[in-house]
Amino acid sequence: MTSMSRARVARRIAAGAAFGGGGIGLMGAAAIGLLLAEARLARRQVGIGMASSRVPHADGLYGQLYATPGEPPLALTLLGDSTAAGQGVHRAQQTPGALLASGLSAVAERPVRLRNVALPGARSDDLDRQVSLVLEDTSLVPDICVIIIGANDVTHRMPATQSVRRLSAAVRRLRTAGAEVVVGTCPDLGTIEPVQQPLRWLARRASRQLAAAQTIGVVEQGGRTVSLGDLLGPEFAANPRELFGPDHYHPSVEGYATAAMAVLPTVCAALGLWPADEDRPDVSRREGFLPVAKAAAEAAAEAGTEVAAAMPSGPRGPWALLKRRRRRRVRVEETAPVVP
Repeated sequence: MTSMSRARVARRIAAGAAFGGGGIGLMGAAAIGLLLAEARLARRQVGIGMASSRVPHADGLYGQLYATPGEPPLALTLLGDSTAAGQGVHRAQQTPGALLASGLSAVAERPVRLRNVALPGARSDDLDRQVSLVLEDTSLVPDICVIIIGANDVTHRMPATQSVRRLSAAVRRLRTAGAEVVVGTCPDLGTIEPVQQPLRWLARRASRQLAAAQTIGVVEQGGRTVSLGDLLGPEFAANPRELFGPDHYHPSVEGYATAAMAVLPTVCAALGLWPADEDRPDVSRREGFLPVAKAAAEAAAEAGTEVAAAMPSGPRGPWALLKRRRRRRVRVEETAPVVP
């Protein structure tokens, strides 16, 4: 699918989500029978939907060495599915939440308090419950929330309009409460090793369509997105056995680190912690201001691309800033977080 056609589909899905449509699916009906048959096989092979699998508990305080009397820590909360939760690794420090908290603490030179309410197996319709958990104490609204969602929406054939509507509502609630929001959009399920053609092609198409539509919905609510795509760069395609975990579905330790380091610059930028000169578009990196649907389609095709709101209106609707931020490795804490 070309960038232009993906932009048209994403616009249609986002419009359906905004105005109450519910019948726009992620792929043609003729493909559904084949998809279901092969999906059942793939699900048995990789164990998709095993929500009972143990996830390391990573909540706590990171970067305590930066503590300053009278200055509260930054508050980071993760929401979403198994990728946000960190399913597939064994140590708290290896989860994306811990990696982001450690990285954010190093950049901000402040402690970071992490809370993770993500649930393995969750779809976008679980975000309302998760957001309610986050906002149950209005005096403890996070400084920033990171949401990773969408893979289970594709594998469970949730209508794309419903998926985007639920995500948009979650972002709106968090932004209204005062939190910055960064969304890691639907990863490219066509990279999963046990998935064979033509399911692989269908999964890639559905994933990218949803990612583009998610981007439009999130940006319109004042959030930012980072495309996870093939889980952030050519590393996954080149080293699938290194970057996928033992189940060949969830990321490995190295895969989560790659994803976290791609999301970290956008998290820092949302909090005003990234160098200001990097917020200007760099033409040499193919960055710039684009209609939001076109920016969303381009981001869905290239992992690690950020999209943020720019101008509220233009000749082709709202505009967005497309950025391909440089990833920077930061020191990650080797010790367990401090749990109060």
